Amino acid sequence: MSSLNLGKRRRMNRFVVARTLPYIILSLIGMLFLLPLLWLLFASLDQNATLALKLPSAFTLDNYVSTVTNTDNQKSFGNGLILAVGQALLVVVVAGLASYPLSRYQLKYKRSFMYIILFATGLPITAVMVPVYQFFIYFRMQDSLFFTVLFLTASALPYSIWMMKNFMDSVPLELEEAAWVDGASIWTTLRLVIVPLMLPGIFTVGIFAFAGSWGNFLVPFILLQSPEKLPAAVTIYQYFGQNGLVQYGTLASFSIIYTIPAVALYIIGQRYMSQGFSFGGANKG
Repeated sequence: MSSLNLGKRRRMNRFVVARTLPYIILSLIGMLFLLPLLWLLFASLDQNATLALKLPSAFTLDNYVSTVTNTDNQKSFGNGLILAVGQALLVVVVAGLASYPLSRYQLKYKRSFMYIILFATGLPITAVMVPVYQFFIYFRMQDSLFFTVLFLTASALPYSIWMMKNFMDSVPLELEEAAWVDGASIWTTLRLVIVPLMLPGIFTVGIFAFAGSWGNFLVPFILLQSPEKLPAAVTIYQYFGQNGLVQYGTLASFSIIYTIPAVALYIIGQRYMSQGFSFGGANKG
C-alpha cells in the first residue's frame, strides 16, 4: 500500500508541475514586459531618475510639465500628427478605392497585380531610401511635410490594399445588387452600403497606417532636414545625449506622452473593430 500511495503521490506531483509550469513561464515573460513599463512610469515621476528601477523619493510632475511646455516638443508632436493623420486618411481613401474593383470585378491581370502587391509588402524601407532620397533631391521635394506624407502613404499602400480587399470580400455582393435595383449609383452604394459595413476594416487599416507613421524614425530623419519640421519620433533622440547627459526623467515622460495618440486611437477604434464582420442573415429576404 505504501508503494501504491508513493506512486500516486509522484503522479500527482508530476501533474501539478505540468499544470503550473506554463503559468510560471508566462508569468516570468510577463514580468520581462512589465518591468520596462514600470521603469517608464516611475522615472517619469522622478526628478532624479536613473536607469535603476526604484520608487521616486518624491513624486513630481515636473518632467511632464517641462516636456509639454517645451515649444520644440510641441512642434514635434504637431509635425508627427500631421504626418500620421495625413498618411492614415490618404491610405484609407486610396486603399478603399483600389480594393473595390479588385474585390468586385473580374480583372484580367488581377492575380498578377495582387502578387505584385504582396511582393511590395516585403520590401524593407531601408532598401529603397537611397533611391528615394535621390529622387527627392532631384525634384527638390526634400524637407517638405507634404511630400513626406505622400511617400509614407505610398509605402503603406501595398499592405493596406491587401488588407482592405480582404475586408471588402466579406461584404455580401447581394446588398449592393439590392441597392442598384433601388436605383442607387455605384458611389451611393459605396458610401451608404459598403462604408458602414467596412468600418472595422477601415479602422484597422487606419490604425495600421497611423501607427506606422507615428513610430517611423528613418523616413522623416532622411527626408526632413529642418529641426522645426521633425516629428516626435525623431526629436526623442535629443534626450539620449544632450549636453553629454541622458535625461531619464524627461525621456520617460516624453515616451509616455508619445504613446498616448496611438493608444487613444486604438481604444476609439476598438469599438468598431470588435464588431467584426458578422453579416449572417444580412442578405436574407
